[in-house]
Amino acid sequence: MSYQRPLVAMKTLCELFGYGRQAWYEAVKRKDRRTDDERLLVAQIRLIRLQHHKVGAEKLYFQMKDWCIAHGINIGRDKFFNILRDNGLMIRRRTRKAVTTNSRHNLRRYPNLIRDIEISGPNQLWVSDMTYLTLPRGFVYMSLVTDAYSRKIVGWSVHKSLQTEGPLLALKKALRTIMGKESLNLIHHSDRGVQYCSKSYIQVLKDNKVNISMTENGDPYENALAERMNRTLKEEFTLGRTFFSYEQAKQLASEAIRYYNHSRPHASCNYLTPEKAHERSGPMIKKWRPAKRTAGKMQNSVIYKSA
Repeated sequence: MSYQRPLVAMKTLCELFGYGRQAWYEAVKRKDRRTDDERLLVAQIRLIRLQHHKVGAEKLYFQMKDWCIAHGINIGRDKFFNILRDNGLMIRRRTRKAVTTNSRHNLRRYPNLIRDIEISGPNQLWVSDMTYLTLPRGFVYMSLVTDAYSRKIVGWSVHKSLQTEGPLLALKKALRTIMGKESLNLIHHSDRGVQYCSKSYIQVLKDNKVNISMTENGDPYENALAERMNRTLKEEFTLGRTFFSYEQAKQLASEAIRYYNHSRPHASCNYLTPEKAHERSGPMIKKWRPAKRTAGKMQNSVIYKSA
């Protein structure tokens, strides 16, 4: 970096402000190093965003801690956020909702088994839900089965219709992850949609000795974890956009779920990735707090609590 020569001697200027020339030159070097660190940091953030387009600033900060240490960059959270903001890298949140649940049917409903349940490890409670992915003309439907302890997506599918085949495929994928294991006293929780109440879906759960739990009064907080999972994949992994085809939607959903499970730190799991959290048991430290204006409602509507 080049500087204009001052009209008076640098020694005189430094003495006027109570500094030595060496201190001034060191300050210039530090400023140059900070500028280089910020450029390197922004480049790494852009590289992460190529795979994880809309990871939030808080998670990105924790995700990059080890990288910053390895590169000798010491940066606080506020400074990190300012760099994101100055470079146009903050994420604007957008909420999209879809109605995929038809609970007006004559099939048997099951009671809610998970109110105030205590979870101490993986494969004790799975939650299932469906959402839609947008095509230029119409929709396809994504079904997820998520472990409530680790937040790992243990089963998923993208299907062309709202029929039972999509959720059933996701369930069978999830069940394959626990084949050969001893009885886990597993609970499967879902809404009362016709797909989850269908005879074929219920029969697979019964054949695998999985306890069946469903929401009771239509309150979305009764299946809040599944709803949040849909929102995370749509907002952070851009699955809320319009896809060119069913094949593209299925491929990008697969990539998003794989990256989510193996690379995304989760605030409800002490910033472990779901894959790492799924290997643990015992109390899981949470790194978030409910907003004050909804804390009361959340407290009265909790579907489970970690032990």
